[in-house]
Amino acid sequence: MRRAALATALLFSGSAFADDQGGDVESQLETLVVTGSPLHDSRADYAGSMAVLEADSLTLVNHSHIQQSLARVPGANLSRGNGQEYLPALRSPVLTGAGACGSVLAMQDGIPLFPAGFCNINELFAAHSEQAERIEVIRGPAGTLHGAGAMHGVVNVLGPSYGSADTGRASLEAGPNDRWRFTSRIPTATGAGSGLLAAVSLASDGGYRASSGYDQQKLTLVHRSGQSTSETRFNATNLEQDTAGYVVGEDAYRDDVLRRSNPNPEAFRNVRTARLSHRLESEWGAGYKLEITPYARYGKMGFRQHFLPGQPLEETAHGSAGVRTSLTVPVNDLLGVAAGVDGEITHASLRQSQSGIAAGSGFLAETVPPGRHYDYHVNAFLLSPYALASLRLTERLVLEAGLRLEKLSYDYDNRMLAGRTRDDGSSCGFGGCRYSRPADRRDDFENWSPQLGLLYSWRPAHQLFVNLAHGFRAPQATELYQLQREQQVAELDSEEVRSVELGLRGGAGDFDYEVVGFAMEKRNVIFRDADFFNRSGGTTTHRGLELALGYQLAPQWLVDVSASYAEHRYDDERLLDGIALQDKLVDSAPRSFGSARLQWQPDAATQLELEWLHQGQYYTDPLNLHSYPGHDLLHARATRRLGERWSVGVRLLNLLDEEYAERADFSNFSGDRYFPGESRALYAELSLQL
Repeated sequence: MRRAALATALLFSGSAFADDQGGDVESQLETLVVTGSPLHDSRADYAGSMAVLEADSLTLVNHSHIQQSLARVPGANLSRGNGQEYLPALRSPVLTGAGACGSVLAMQDGIPLFPAGFCNINELFAAHSEQAERIEVIRGPAGTLHGAGAMHGVVNVLGPSYGSADTGRASLEAGPNDRWRFTSRIPTATGAGSGLLAAVSLASDGGYRASSGYDQQKLTLVHRSGQSTSETRFNATNLEQDTAGYVVGEDAYRDDVLRRSNPNPEAFRNVRTARLSHRLESEWGAGYKLEITPYARYGKMGFRQHFLPGQPLEETAHGSAGVRTSLTVPVNDLLGVAAGVDGEITHASLRQSQSGIAAGSGFLAETVPPGRHYDYHVNAFLLSPYALASLRLTERLVLEAGLRLEKLSYDYDNRMLAGRTRDDGSSCGFGGCRYSRPADRRDDFENWSPQLGLLYSWRPAHQLFVNLAHGFRAPQATELYQLQREQQVAELDSEEVRSVELGLRGGAGDFDYEVVGFAMEKRNVIFRDADFFNRSGGTTTHRGLELALGYQLAPQWLVDVSASYAEHRYDDERLLDGIALQDKLVDSAPRSFGSARLQWQPDAATQLELEWLHQGQYYTDPLNLHSYPGHDLLHARATRRLGERWSVGVRLLNLLDEEYAERADFSNFSGDRYFPGESRALYAELSLQL
């Protein structure tokens, strides 16, 4: 096939490990980063895998969903659902079900988007990524530096800051299905070098499928003091989304009628979030630096669980406050040390209720009754000291070692009768109600996260690194306190990942590269067994190779590629339908996926890009009996400046109008099921520099 041949040619000639457009390799490696380590401020000093999506790239992609930008990162394979929903995958299978959320730490400006222990599987929709100045991604365990949830990696969305030389801008975008989006960024000087930046993103989308539109508003306010380096940030988001469910049937995503249908027009998700932080920074002496960032968060969500019998409504809320600290001490010319304490307190609540009788069978009608299923509050406390040291062993060799201790405590208060009764205390037939509520209790989890890395600069702008890391994920509140059937207590352990990676990066002249091989073992994997009990004790193994290559074909032409090959397998003695899971490939885990871009800049005012996305075949059930064949997509993008103030941009997505599934799955109840991908779509944007 011609497309496959083109993809293969690009795969072996192209780069996406830092997505910096133009410039020499050494300057790309010296790209300033804030997510990697308090002891270093550039990618060249980081003994691990990090990708940086810069402002130029984000502007060109102009994503309506963050997955469209993260597709440029090796090892990142987010699976979109409907609207702004997604399932995460970062050096992992697509994470779904019990034990899924909270495995990839999602942050905005260095602050986790949700409290520790109260994750949301779609939490990046609460980041103002549409106005990001950059997105930094750590692949692999990063618990030593970042703590709870950084088991498979970190996605940190870095928003804009106020600059006295900045000018404002505004843009308006239109597309199919009544899609429009307005964005603006306005700086205002407040005197003595201080200033306030206001960034707004407003979007509305009628939805590619029936009853699947959304309205979304995001606001960022940043105040920067001219008298100090302190900065105050406020972010607020609101999402009102009609949710589309799976279409069912073999290859249903290829059916022109089914792909636009919505079996669950009543489903919705409404989410509101707000975050306030204030960063204090002080430097003195020869390199001493102290950072203190207190913050507060609020979140509220209403979610119609259309995939459950009776379609119950889940209502969650949380309020939290915390502080993140870092003290950097240059002991001498060879040794640097950073240490700090992170702390957080959270008050959260969850209520699940059902208004009508569950349809489908007499068994469901009796065991899934109307009324409240769960109603509880949880107070949580997190305390997490850490230390990191960097020792230069020779002129070219640096050793880095770190350790974090994290303690997370839950105080659970059940606001209903304990057990598996109806909300009025009466019993259900057929042995009891489906939902079970534990009695009031307290749970504590303590985790250690060590890390050891070596970085060797074997030539200028060429580095070899080895990284041994440990990541962890404490059980989330929903896994501990939303039980089913006879289970009265979920005795869960923290999930753990042990990882080793070996990487080589650098370049010369017009060529740059990064190659990383990794091996990980994940223990105490949390899952729901055949009795619908939340259990821990599963084990999986993960082996893979990530590749990023870039080549400046000519002054006006650039080829850029990211590619991943990995095998994620079960490594435990569990049986499913009497069949052992041992050595089976984890479902929703393609061996190969990646992207490639051919960019042309004919003049200083014009930029064009052709992007190819590849999704390999993957199994849709744990026993590897059903699969999705994968797909290949082509996208085209272009921007053009019109004078000093105006510019235009166009995006033609799914250029060849392929029929594909954003996500494929298999259920024993319904069979093959899919979230259909959108057909060819043209978006146009007009921007004004104010």
